[in-house]
Order: sequence, then C-alpha cells, then structure tokens
Amino acid sequence: MKCSSSLARHGVALAALALAAAPAVAQDKAETYNATAKLKTAAGASMTAPVVITIDRWTSDAQREKVLAALKSGGTTGLQKEVAGLPSVGTLQVGEIKAPLHFARALPVGGGKVVTVVTSKPVFFVGAGAPGAKAKEGYDVAIVLFQVDAAGKGDTGDFAPAAKVKVDDRGALVTEDYGAEAVRLEGITKK
Repeated sequence: MKCSSSLARHGVALAALALAAAPAVAQDKAETYNATAKLKTAAGASMTAPVVITIDRWTSDAQREKVLAALKSGGTTGLQKEVAGLPSVGTLQVGEIKAPLHFARALPVGGGKVVTVVTSKPVFFVGAGAPGAKAKEGYDVAIVLFQVDAAGKGDTGDFAPAAKVKVDDRGALVTEDYGAEAVRLEGITKK
C-alpha cells in the first residue's frame, strides 16, 4: 500500500496514538491550534492554506476502543462509519472548508503531546482534477497528526485531507493519502 512519505514516517507514532491502551491527555477547556498547510508538487508548484483545529473535548478511551475495533474489522469503511456515529468533538478548518471532527486523541510525549484528529469525511482531494487522477472511492476520512511542546507550539505535522486507513500485521496504523504529494502542517501554535 502506498503511503505519503510524511505519514509513512509517522506510522509508529500513529499506531501509538490510535492503538495505545494508555489513557489520553486530560482536557479542561477547548484547545485551538493554528497552522499553515503546505503542499509542493513534483512539478514545483506550491500551495498554502490556513488551518484551524479546534478540539472541544477528547475522544474517550471506550470510544477509541470501538473505533479501533471498527478499523480492524472493516478497514477505512468501518472506521468512517464508527467515527461518523460519534458526536462532534471539534472542527477542522482548511481555508474556507470546515469539517466536524469526530475523533481527537492526545497522548503525552516528552513534556508535550502528540495530537491525532479524524473527520468522518474527506476534506478535499488534492490533485483530483489532474489527468490520470486515481478514483476517489475509499478515501473516506481526513487525518491530522502533529506534536506540540508544553506551550502548544510545534514545527511540523502531517495532514491527509482524503485518506484510506488500515492496521498492518505489526499493529501499526497505515495511512494512504489520496494526493501524490504530502500535505505538511507548519508553524503550529496553540491559540
């Protein structure tokens, strides 16, 4: 399965977030993160868009277990259906496009935390209008993964605006991004 290069590098971190039995970070109030999504194509074209991630509450351990079971038994379709049935926990806004988040987890890492958020629908299909673009079927969710320090700042993160997801033989979460090039988040700051 083809993975975007940045998400593939974070497969182990994704697995830890999605599959770890450790409880998530506690949350006292809503958290909002601002970042810039950047994409550079193989042809040298580049695009940017502002990103705002608002997390009103974290997904519970019990909900995470249900999402994991749905992913293992039904792949992306199972994940999408289970996540869509969960209440909204926040929003993901990319430029003018705003989507509800139905999954948000944060795990403590080295004085900060790693955050994973998932929508129940793709946000957009990067390169869908290009000649020879692959079919859109099966790219049913959007996933964002980023790490921030204790002050809520992070250098980079990964964003798959339309993704397929599965669990591999080692228990790692494997994400296939619809786009040929990876979308990176840069300049992540907690508002």
